[in-house]
Amino acid sequence: MVDIKQAELTSAGQLHRYSWEQLEDDHGFLTDQAVDPEEDPLEAIPAEEFLRVWTR
Repeated sequence: MVDIKQAELTSAGQLHRYSWEQLEDDHGFLTDQAVDPEEDPLEAIPAEEFLRVWTR
């Protein structure tokens, strides 16, 4: 099984985490579609940085 994780850090510094363990909350949800970097304002970060943010 692949471990899918999605973290969203807002401009106000609020962190929202989504995974198979928490699919959604009042702020959003784990995406069910592929992300298109041309359409979505994303910032690529190294895996180590993602883990630092995820475990914050």
